[in-house]
Amino acid sequence: MSNITILCIEDEIEIRTLVVEELEDAGFKTLQASNGREGLEIILAKWPDIVICDITMPEMDGHQVLAEIQLNHPELSAVPFIFLTALADKDNMIAGLQGGAADYLTKPIDFDLLLAKITGCVTRIENERKTGKAF
Repeated sequence: MSNITILCIEDEIEIRTLVVEELEDAGFKTLQASNGREGLEIILAKWPDIVICDITMPEMDGHQVLAEIQLNHPELSAVPFIFLTALADKDNMIAGLQGGAADYLTKPIDFDLLLAKITGCVTRIENERKTGKAF
């Protein structure tokens, strides 16, 4: 799985560190950003394979990051974007998914579930790379 790079955008350093450690233990390359604006800059510069993003952050929230990608960077709009947030209500989940997120997970983090979602994304990415087709 070392061919897959995952960006974690999370303003709480303890949570970001835990997520990155879990991802690296699972064999993924990682990138980190402490707010949405920094995350967007990394997405545009590094083109990660998957993005895990909090919603409530300073400078630019997760919805704004996703909207910027979807509206102004169509070449990156197929990158799986997973919200990982404390906003567990149905309205926020619906807004995130309708905005283009591949998935929506809530805190506290269930790492087994997070890794299962990522594995599903990796399978789609690898199939796309093999066939040259986006699904």
